[in-house]
Amino acid sequence: MNALIAARDPLLPLSLACVALGTSRATVYRRRHPRLAAQPRSRAISARALSEPERVDVMALLHSPRFIDQPPREVYGTLLAEAIYHCSVRTMYRLLSASSQSRERRDQRAPVRHPVPHLVATATDQVWTWDITKLATTTIGVFLNLYLILDLYSRYIVGWMIARRENSALAQQLVARTIERLQIDAGQLTLHNDRGAPMTANSFDALLATLGIEASRSRPRVSNDNPYSESGFKTLKYQPDYPGRFTDPAHARTWTRRFVVWYHDQHRHEGLNGFTPGEVYSGRHIELAVTRQITLDAAYAKHPARWINGPPKIKLPPASVVINPAPPITAPTSIPLANEIVPAESLVTARVDRRVAIAT
Repeated sequence: MNALIAARDPLLPLSLACVALGTSRATVYRRRHPRLAAQPRSRAISARALSEPERVDVMALLHSPRFIDQPPREVYGTLLAEAIYHCSVRTMYRLLSASSQSRERRDQRAPVRHPVPHLVATATDQVWTWDITKLATTTIGVFLNLYLILDLYSRYIVGWMIARRENSALAQQLVARTIERLQIDAGQLTLHNDRGAPMTANSFDALLATLGIEASRSRPRVSNDNPYSESGFKTLKYQPDYPGRFTDPAHARTWTRRFVVWYHDQHRHEGLNGFTPGEVYSGRHIELAVTRQITLDAAYAKHPARWINGPPKIKLPPASVVINPAPPITAPTSIPLANEIVPAESLVTARVDRRVAIAT
């Protein structure tokens, strides 16, 4: 390349020659005048630097029992208050850095890794999720608390309560009464919630253990670990007749009671394929699906051309409802052992099959 550029017509600019050869002028100049290899230079020691004995004294001071657990700023301030000065705070950090000791000098708590909750409900009263949301009042800065327990499989509201306070005692009262009213057996139910103060109290965990309920918690600051309770609160607060602000707890209870009745018996839940939570919780959706299928069959018989994909079928609610599906377990690929002989014709057949699969 250099020979071609050197042999070019002097009237031809170097830039055009480089464009024709697909290279840059900087590369040509660099190859024409190669720089000498950089020689390591010894850095001059500043006259302001600490001497070796002074550095040893400072490190010994930082390693002394008095200051072994203290940061350089604390050491500097303590010595200065005693009319002692060795060096600046930055110099102390530099000396520690050179010895790979520049870190938090106090013991630190190890990071906690919370497990991802994996919950599956294939029937009612297997998994409940619950949470607490704030309800604004007409008094600025004053809120009521709505405790709401949902059945995961059917989205049915199995229990709710309006209270002025948010604490573990009220949560225990609501859970215990709901368990007693619905006659939930020990070992039957998993109760899922986030990590709010009422949910993480030791007394609340003790109640669940006494009732034979398995506890499940979301990860900190991960709202997606309790999505069905969050979605239920949105459904509640986005109702057209939602007051926005309540005058008192009696007003909130009256409105919430009407909402629960509507939600159970009239709300055609999208996640339940158009069935109401009350129909799915009671099991009536099975016979109702038969009636609705008869209606669709009659409509298809009257106008079959309107269904281009064939006769319509009623979709039942999902057979299982999952929070954070567990990752699939992939079987390990079988690898022939070193002493295992693989027939050559099998390898050829496998390659041919793979090529056919790619081609198709």
